[in-house]
This record gives sequence, structure tokens and C-alpha cells, in this order.
Amino acid sequence: MTAATARVAEPGTATVLARAAGAEWVRLRTVRTTWWCLLAAAVATVGIGTLAALDEAEMAAAIGSTAAATVAGEYGTMVGQFALLLVVLLAVTSEYGSGAIAPTLQWTPRRGVLLAARVAVPIAVATAVGVLLALVADVLAKLLAPDLVLSSGELTGSLGGVAAVLVAGGVLTAGLGFLMRSTAAALATVFLLQLVLPALLPAFGELAADVGELLPGTGAVWVLIDALGITAGHATTLLVGWSAAALVAGGWALLRRDAG
Repeated sequence: MTAATARVAEPGTATVLARAAGAEWVRLRTVRTTWWCLLAAAVATVGIGTLAALDEAEMAAAIGSTAAATVAGEYGTMVGQFALLLVVLLAVTSEYGSGAIAPTLQWTPRRGVLLAARVAVPIAVATAVGVLLALVADVLAKLLAPDLVLSSGELTGSLGGVAAVLVAGGVLTAGLGFLMRSTAAALATVFLLQLVLPALLPAFGELAADVGELLPGTGAVWVLIDALGITAGHATTLLVGWSAAALVAGGWALLRRDAG
């Protein structure tokens, strides 16, 4: 007589993904750094954005024109996005620095599922908070400067642009985090691609300016404030192309490289 061994069915991918996403949410909201980053994002987005909108209202009044209150959320997001992107980056890289990535991969051996959860959860949080802060900045600017125009159509389009920039920036940041496995290196790279190089390169001649038009920050600036003289298609291509390339590279690093 032989003993029968009971075979336990493995949970499906959807179940494992839900569990991994739940774990990522708990890890994200229980880390003190997350709340400090969100506070910094609030100060930058609402504070700087409101000041920019008040300045815009003053200049518009001087020439007998009007300005949109959505300038507050758009300009504020240009600065505040980096605090939100840091939330995404720390969710990806912190365990590499502490060495906790090894047990994490043991608990969630399906690396593709871990990749999906670790990208989706912090980006969803950062995007939702960023859109909310942009809305607060717009409303506050309207309250402080009643001459600013705040229509539902402009507000919807503006907040949609803010969400698109934050999602694209979040995917780019997560991909670079998985690829570089270093918070400092990935953050510096994101800062250069999103802000520093697009702003500085045009000062170094036509060739450098052409290179600057190929960077993701150029697309983000166009979406937020319709500047830099590129088209909507160009901006969309930059945001999607860079984000997709970073995610593919970072995903490959997670799936194929050792945890160390």
C-alpha cells in the first residue's frame, strides 16, 4: 500500500499579482520616506504652481488679457514631479541597497509578476497624488486671483496632461531603477533627462538643440506648457518611446540578472 501525495494547486497569475500588489501597497504606505516625498511634492506643486499662476494673472492684467488658472497645476507639476518620481524610484531600488531583494524574489519567484506590481502600484499612487495636487493648485490660484479663467474643459485637459506626464515619467524612472539598481544613479539620470539637458542643450548650438528635442523632458514640457516648438506627435513619441525603452531594459535586468 503506497501513500498518496496530495498535490497542492499553485495559485493563478491573477492571484499572485493581487498579492504582490497588496504587498507593494503596504510597503509603500508604511515607509516614512514616502510621506516626506509626498509632502515635498505638495509644497512644490501647490506652492510654486500657485505663485506662477498669480504672476501669470498679473502679466495678463497688465496687457488687458486673461490667463488660465490651470497654469498653476502645470507649472507646479514641472517641479513637483521629481518628488513623486522619487517615490517610484525608492519603491524599485531601496531593496537593492539593503539586500532585501533576495528574500523578495524568494517570496515572489515569478519575476514578471513582481515587475508588474512594483511598477504599477507606486506609479498609480504618484499619478493620483500628482493630479490631486495639480487640481488643488488650480483651485487655490483661482481663489487668490479671481480674474484667472478656470473652465471644466481646460481643467480636464490640463489634468489629463499632468497624468500623462507622471505616468510616462514614472515608467521611465522605474525602468532606470531596475536597470541601474542605484537610487542616486537613477535619480541623477532622470533629473538630467527630464529637466537639465532639455533646458541647457539649446544654449550650445543647433546640433545640441536638436539632441535636446529627442529627450523625454522635452515632451513633458510640451504637454504641460506647450513650449519648445514641437508637435503633439513628437511629444507623444518621446514620452512613450523613452518610457517603453526604459521599462524593457529594466524588465530585462530584473528577469535575467542575479539579485545581487
